[in-house]
Amino acid sequence: MLFDLSLKLNELSQQGLYRSRRIVESPQGINLICDGNPVLNFCSNDYLGLANHPDVINAFKNAADKYGVGSGSAHLICGHSSAHHALEEELAVFTGRDRALLFSTGYMANMGAISALVGRGDTVFEDRLNHASLLDGGLLSGAKFKRYAHADIGHLDNLLAKAEGNKLIVTDGVFSMDGDTAPLQALSDTAKKHSAWMMVDDAHGLGVLGDNGGGILEQTGLKQDDVQV
Repeated sequence: MLFDLSLKLNELSQQGLYRSRRIVESPQGINLICDGNPVLNFCSNDYLGLANHPDVINAFKNAADKYGVGSGSAHLICGHSSAHHALEEELAVFTGRDRALLFSTGYMANMGAISALVGRGDTVFEDRLNHASLLDGGLLSGAKFKRYAHADIGHLDNLLAKAEGNKLIVTDGVFSMDGDTAPLQALSDTAKKHSAWMMVDDAHGLGVLGDNGGGILEQTGLKQDDVQV
């Protein structure tokens, strides 16, 4: 039997799960022109309003004049420009890290980082409310995949006690659906107790939390020895 795509799409529509793309005809901001209509924007991740900031736009124009508008290749071939390298170095200093690596998207960053850190014979532990990119990264890494109840340190502690191999705890810093924050100090203490590493996705905290916008780690005072990635 041929795959019936129309039937599947109809089922999604009936369940209210069919999604379509809205066409935005204006720069990002509080007010948008969406599908030809003026709307008030409540769903952007551009928390600091940088997407349409004149200084950022001018920097992009100057960079296009200097570097062009394409990298030409992957970073490991010939696509790692001096601008990429300078940004990585500045981000490392800003976040208090030894190194920073650029990825094209947050999804790719989570997929790449988790699969690089753990594999067969290891175990990755993820908060049940983690973003899908973190969950997919854990599932595709080849490591054993364990989910602990949301922000439940006791449950995580029990799972870690039974694990073998390298252990990686993965959590959102600020959970994107509910807006609550992870109990990072308790997670870090538990990680050290079981000789595990910690990885925090701070996509919704960096630039927003902390006195200098350093994110949830700056806000909680945790360093690289406490949260490795």
